[in-house]
Amino acid sequence: MGEQPAPARDLSAVPERGDAAGLGQDKAHSARMYDYYLGGKTNYAVDREAAQAVIRVFPAVETAARANRAYMHRAVRHLAESGVRQFVDIGTGIPTSPNLHEVVQSVAPECRVVYVDNDPIVLVYADQLLDGTAEGRTAYVQADATRPAEVLAAVEAEGVIDFDRPVALSLHALLHFVPDDLAPYDLVRAYVERLPRGSCLSLSHCTGDFEPEAWQAITDAYVRRGTPAQVRSRAEVERFFAGLELIEPGVVVAHHWRPDPEDDGPTPLRDAHVAVYTGVARKA
Repeated sequence: MGEQPAPARDLSAVPERGDAAGLGQDKAHSARMYDYYLGGKTNYAVDREAAQAVIRVFPAVETAARANRAYMHRAVRHLAESGVRQFVDIGTGIPTSPNLHEVVQSVAPECRVVYVDNDPIVLVYADQLLDGTAEGRTAYVQADATRPAEVLAAVEAEGVIDFDRPVALSLHALLHFVPDDLAPYDLVRAYVERLPRGSCLSLSHCTGDFEPEAWQAITDAYVRRGTPAQVRSRAEVERFFAGLELIEPGVVVAHHWRPDPEDDGPTPLRDAHVAVYTGVARKA
């Protein structure tokens, strides 16, 4: 179920510098913390310190990260097998092979993918997201996910995605970093409204339903380090799919969404350890 991040992406020896705000070395970043949970090396000491603080509160966070990643692979593979050929992945994070384009282009080489993130470190390694098939196309856009009009304009300007044809929108492990005061439901609605009929939304979202005290402590750890965060209940996650047709099995904990026997580890996963709700829905 785990993945092997490319060893060349090693920032562990990069010195921390007081003037390094341009690359985000001055404070922990959620994408680089996630990379650390996955066993990657594209992170700085400030990210590792923050990640270790989370691990002390909730040691299973690494299991949750791997289960979320495995869900992404299954969800986008299912969409490609169902005939979707265009994908927009918002909140891409640090490249970790197999990336989304590698998964969908292994099903249909003509798939087109646009990645979106605002972390300058992701931009540094964006070339790893552009090595798609000759038949398809991949692109990377530097933009803020909380500004949908700007994101969609930038994606459209790349000329990779045809918004007159179905598009799969991925919001994986993103919305728990969009608290209520940033109107996350309006945000998702703005993205979905731009998509034509037949398009799909796939998302994953951390929850405190199983261990509320631990997840409150995790949220506090992120907020103290300058990253807004808010976990949500299953009902709150289901609201993101309002007006869409959920694909079976609906909104479920990540490892229950169309499980693949190859994802099984030596010990069965527990809902409380994964603590990530997932779902895919179609716009009719």
